[in-house]
Amino acid sequence: MNGLYLYCIREKTEDTSGFHTRGIDGKREVFTIIHRELEAVISRVSLLKFTSEEIQKKAVEDLNWIKEKAVIHEDVIEEAMRGANGFVNVIPMRFGIIFKDKTGLKETLDRDHAKMRRLLNKIRGKQEWSAKIYLMDSERFELMVKEKNEDIRLKEQEMASMPEGMAYFMEEELKETIRNEANKELDAMLDNLFGKLGEEAAESVKTKILDREMTGKTERMVLNAAFLVHADKVDSFRKALEGIDEDLKAKGLHLEYSGPWPPFNFTNGGNP
Repeated sequence: MNGLYLYCIREKTEDTSGFHTRGIDGKREVFTIIHRELEAVISRVSLLKFTSEEIQKKAVEDLNWIKEKAVIHEDVIEEAMRGANGFVNVIPMRFGIIFKDKTGLKETLDRDHAKMRRLLNKIRGKQEWSAKIYLMDSERFELMVKEKNEDIRLKEQEMASMPEGMAYFMEEELKETIRNEANKELDAMLDNLFGKLGEEAAESVKTKILDREMTGKTERMVLNAAFLVHADKVDSFRKALEGIDEDLKAKGLHLEYSGPWPPFNFTNGGNP
């Protein structure tokens, strides 16, 4: 018995070119169901293999399966957003929403129609962009903090005139002070950058800091943020990001940005 796996809702396009990405099961085609002025982007799935219980079980026992399906889920939404005839506003759905049939899907679209309209109005003409900052050289950053901190410089001068034993303990204390000051300086700088970039966007949000296993990088991620940017301001937003990256490099940090992405961080899985 088959059901319908829902990826996203988008404004009606009447695009008949179809999808290149295969569905969540890796086999079946992705297609749309038009209802009123909305399109539901879906594919058929086996209701035996894609039950809520089975997905929850996989989330515990088979993370590779979950990762593989999550990538397909996002790939379909991206294709739906890019559209055959240009950028289309989409509301990404959370992973794992399945309907038994078209009737159930259309009933949900009717029930949540006002919510979907509000979300589409909110994101219309805007794009989600991501900015991630990594600490590439912690020693360089700490050196920068040390050089402009008067108290630390005075302590270093005091330590230079101390007997060796006393100097050792003070050196350890000073290292801890420098680390603490560097962390405070880093937090303040990142808050300032997030606020500055937020002024260029309609909305902004800090998202989860990813660990090294997730990023595949040896450097530590220190900021992960998403910005909903008006399409006609994207060029100036990107220039602002590139300018910030140039400044950050001198301090031992690096900024990476990417987009446009489906507005995952501004539509709450279709629940406004």
